Amino acid sequence: MAEEKKSLNFIEQIIEEDLKNGFDSKKLHFRFPPEPIGYLHIGHAASICLNFGLGIKYNAGVNLRFDDTNPTKEEQEYVDAIKRDIKWLGFEWSEELYSSDYFQQLYDWAIQLIKDGKAYVDDQTSTQIAEQKGTPTTSGTDSPNRDRSIKENLALFKKMKNGEFEEGSHVLRAKISMSANNMLMRDPIIYRILFKNHHRTGNDWNIYPMYDWTHGESDYIEQISHSFCTLEFNPHRELYNWFLKQVYDGESIKPKQREFARRNLSYTVMSKRKLLQLVEEGFVNGWDDPRMPTISGLRRRGYTAKSIRDFSDKAGIAKRDNVTDIALLEFLIRDELNKTAPRVMAVLNPVKLVITNYPEDKEEILIAENNPEDENAGTREVPFSREIYIEREDFREQANKKFFRLKLDKEVRLKNAYIIKANSVIKDENDEIAEIHCTYDEDSRSGSGTEASKRKVKGTIHWVSIKHAEKAEVRLYDRLFTDEAPDSHKDKDFKEFINPDSLEIIENAFVEPSLKTAKIGDQFQFQRLGYFNVDDDSTVDKLIFNRTVPLRDSWAKKDK
Repeated sequence: MAEEKKSLNFIEQIIEEDLKNGFDSKKLHFRFPPEPIGYLHIGHAASICLNFGLGIKYNAGVNLRFDDTNPTKEEQEYVDAIKRDIKWLGFEWSEELYSSDYFQQLYDWAIQLIKDGKAYVDDQTSTQIAEQKGTPTTSGTDSPNRDRSIKENLALFKKMKNGEFEEGSHVLRAKISMSANNMLMRDPIIYRILFKNHHRTGNDWNIYPMYDWTHGESDYIEQISHSFCTLEFNPHRELYNWFLKQVYDGESIKPKQREFARRNLSYTVMSKRKLLQLVEEGFVNGWDDPRMPTISGLRRRGYTAKSIRDFSDKAGIAKRDNVTDIALLEFLIRDELNKTAPRVMAVLNPVKLVITNYPEDKEEILIAENNPEDENAGTREVPFSREIYIEREDFREQANKKFFRLKLDKEVRLKNAYIIKANSVIKDENDEIAEIHCTYDEDSRSGSGTEASKRKVKGTIHWVSIKHAEKAEVRLYDRLFTDEAPDSHKDKDFKEFINPDSLEIIENAFVEPSLKTAKIGDQFQFQRLGYFNVDDDSTVDKLIFNRTVPLRDSWAKKDK
């Protein structure tokens, strides 16, 4: 049966139509243009996968261009993090470029705009300029500086460049129309004065180009054929094209801007400003906190590059803004790790269990499957002894018929081991259970082939041998917000919806000894508990695990 052909998204349809109309496929060229003012998040992954995916599909180059025109917010740390995240996602760029590479060219073009009578220096205050813009239903009014002579504008702009004016005292504006229907076309600012150290050009420049002026011209310099950006830039397209028209030579490729919807995710925020608030105000432990929607946070939590690429593919490219349920991302990582993650045993809330008829000095090695979903995953050795830890929640002195775990005078099977029966308990001074005493059926060992080993009991629980267990810290991560759309409430601050239970740290968990050599990033299924990975903070002397996701969606019932 032939594989079903996947339908094209509307972005691919645009490209296919251009090719059909004669555009040379060899001249296709794309770009991913992040501003280095924060870490990339799951929303950016949509754009990364789109642009680099197009590059792969059409065998075209994809530039990584940093739109670094705002030295007040940009840092080299962000540049390095962005490059690391894109590589981790599995993509390679054809060229690494920076808008700051084009500062001289952009300046020269601005000079030409002045000479052509299409730009002027304005020394009004920002408040005055804003007031003169008008409203969407009323025209703006011309600046009193709009008709300055070309000679005067050139002299003033040179003084701006030389640092002879104070910050905020002068700007260079394009001379378009103060009555344009599109407010962005009402003599937009092209340059402003900033006495800030730039992460690449240092103090070479005292003026910096605005994003709208820089973005399209950078696309043109790099001969980008299709410039894809998110919907908020749709009103900017007219200005993008006007700026391009001023520098277009009539022969080169004129980039085409088109827009797609942002990727919004439920139970989180995507604004870099709000994410920065979470970091700076201590609600999370940095940009790579596993509760953050940043790519580095998701990676640290245990999400794979494949799960994020699959998420971007299944969520699709839309024309209208929408919110994608985080449950889709959680489903995809569960589905992947179910097939790939080794099964191991870990006890997070331990209580001691003593098998009273098991010899005190006896130890044995049991054989367990690493992953029953993968026939090539092999097996591992798991030590067993008289004293083990089980989960405290897996035992009750008395329970109803629906409780299929361990209770007094009833049997359960220890995973990969024996059937045991609870006989009695020992309690501490607080009336808490300190020990559970059991007996075992010596002939019931899993896989031994005896009739007793085939005997069915209703419950199976996991465990670790106390003598062989490795102590570990386990961090149980959950969704950072309790509300599906925490930043949609006009009368409330989004931080009011932060989930107080988004992180629980368990300092005295125990894991089977096979995990002693686990390395940072290694992923496992803690049987019956969820999927976990080794955190970046883990050391040889202290194992630390993050919960990526539980085995099942614990939020499904809450949302109903």
